[in-house]
Amino acid sequence: MDNNEVNLNGTESERSAPKPLRKLVRVNRDSFQNYPPVNEGYHGRYEADEAGYHGQHEAPAGEYHGQHEAPAGEYHRQHEAPADEYHGQHEAPAGEYHGKHEAPAGEYHGLHEVPPSREQAFRGGYASGSGYDGYEEIGFEEEHRKKHFSLKDAVIKTVAVAASIAVIAGLTINMPIFLDKKTGGNVSLVYLFKHAQPMAKEGTLNKENVTLNIDEEKVDEFYNDGLDLPQLIEGQYSILFLGFDEDEFNSDVMWIVQFDIGNCEMNILQIPRDCCLPDYTSSPSKKFNSVYSMGDYNIEPPIQRVVNAVQENFGIPIDAYVTTACFDIVRMVDIVGGIPIHLDNEIIYESDKIIPAGDVTLTGEQAEWFIRFRTEWLQGDIGRMQNQRRFMAATMMKLFDIVENEGRLKLYSYIKQIKDEELIYTDLSIDDMSKVADFASTLSMDNVRVNMVPGEEATFYAEDGNEYSVYSVHKAETIALLNEYYRPYQRAMTPYDTSIVELVLDHKYDVYDDTGMDFEELETATEPLRDPDKKPWWKED
Repeated sequence: MDNNEVNLNGTESERSAPKPLRKLVRVNRDSFQNYPPVNEGYHGRYEADEAGYHGQHEAPAGEYHGQHEAPAGEYHRQHEAPADEYHGQHEAPAGEYHGKHEAPAGEYHGLHEVPPSREQAFRGGYASGSGYDGYEEIGFEEEHRKKHFSLKDAVIKTVAVAASIAVIAGLTINMPIFLDKKTGGNVSLVYLFKHAQPMAKEGTLNKENVTLNIDEEKVDEFYNDGLDLPQLIEGQYSILFLGFDEDEFNSDVMWIVQFDIGNCEMNILQIPRDCCLPDYTSSPSKKFNSVYSMGDYNIEPPIQRVVNAVQENFGIPIDAYVTTACFDIVRMVDIVGGIPIHLDNEIIYESDKIIPAGDVTLTGEQAEWFIRFRTEWLQGDIGRMQNQRRFMAATMMKLFDIVENEGRLKLYSYIKQIKDEELIYTDLSIDDMSKVADFASTLSMDNVRVNMVPGEEATFYAEDGNEYSVYSVHKAETIALLNEYYRPYQRAMTPYDTSIVELVLDHKYDVYDDTGMDFEELETATEPLRDPDKKPWWKED
């Protein structure tokens, strides 16, 4: 074949191979002389021979199968076909038409009518290989499986979404995107929650001008007690506890609870309510219990007045406070289920308010009577303070019992309930309370000690011309006690480091100079001495 000819019968590779177009070539017309190919007749209407054309008018009888010319029995269109031959929609006999609407149940295999027993189910595309080329409906078993897997998929997706939300929430609450008003820095939501002070109704303490006198040989800049509390002195944490009377004007109970974290101890200092502090209150009697309500009015909040008096007289830096009222103690005792204690003799607070002798579990109401009772004690208020020690020991044993038998989570639930009912006011944060509770629960009874400020009863001659019975502090003995138990990480206190005013220089007695007891001793301690002359007249013998 010449290069200027087109090869119509070439191979696929020859036909598809690209060749450069250099110039136009003339087509060889000889190539079309034998087209169409030999032995292939034309089936058009006019050119085909007699036997080849099957059109309507030219086809011989018997060959054309159009609508009007076909003999009976040969035309299979809608109107002329016999009843048993047409398989169209309307004329087909029952059981023969396989169309959508007329087919008997179980025979039509279209999209919507496929029976449950169909083996090949619709897969969302075109069916093949089953005699039906359209869409097929999914079968009953496959549908059941699909529902099963759909439920499983839904659960998996739900869990995945929940986990994703939890992760996002966790990241969000831990990101430092919130402003801390105290420090001015950015902190996380978790930090704000942990360090929130929802019960600080008494206000917050000013800790900027506290004299610490830290003993750097015991506490250097690298020392860490491991408890991570907001402490003034690393290694110790001191809380001032005040219990108010019914009028919430004067404080009947005044304790300093100090946690010596470094030595794993707890020391409680009782301050008599009649303790005379002439420079800290405008009350004529100058008693410590009036400092809160009648202290320096230029100092706010009132709790700060008491804190200042404690720090300047007893040299114990106060990290936090807790205040409550006598009627709130009732509810707190009831929340924890009462306080078990042993009474040597019955206590008659009033004629209709009696606590029987023996092993009893004090209710909230009885607990209030117990810690406020003083009428029959030989030493009056001092006797009441001694009885309060026994209540503290019994309460501590109750907390140990809760941790051991009910778990710490139960103890935390009690603390939360007390917080929610606002039975105490405190600047302790939620995180601080949990840490302090954890530490307290690890203490043994012989590592918890109670002391009272040394002193003796005295008479104070007030400016109003009246005489008041007060408690005069023994200065030297008090300093020695403080240095031994309450200043473990501070330099030794001297008489120049305290504002104590001693009313009685020539001590008449020293019975209160050493009143220290640990909780093991308190557990078996007897009640204070009673004065027979103070026995109620109506009390039966």
